Amino acid sequence: MSTREELILKYESDLKDKCGVTVDMDLLTKVTIGCGPSIYNADSATVSATSKEEVATVKNNFLIKKLGLSDSEDLDAAIEEVIEQYGRSNRNKYRAVMYYLLTVHFKKESVYN
Repeated sequence: MSTREELILKYESDLKDKCGVTVDMDLLTKVTIGCGPSIYNADSATVSATSKEEVATVKNNFLIKKLGLSDSEDLDAAIEEVIEQYGRSNRNKYRAVMYYLLTVHFKKESVYN
């Protein structure tokens, strides 16, 4: 099993166990691939929910640039909602899991088709 496949299984586990989500494995795989090499670096593989800069990166680089959404308060609210869903006290919030949850939240699965 490749490292990426192992990570995808870890992300699936987080989605099921910590977020209570039924996982679309095809979408999760595509979102994970879309994260590129960042998933292999311990620092960039996770999102620090307490860092305003990190949250801004998720908003600007993923929601606006990747998903093509317009900047609005809805984006900030969705990020906060996903952080709560993942568990604010959970230290390791994987970027691929956050992106998956945000993709589903905004019904933007078509971006990965």
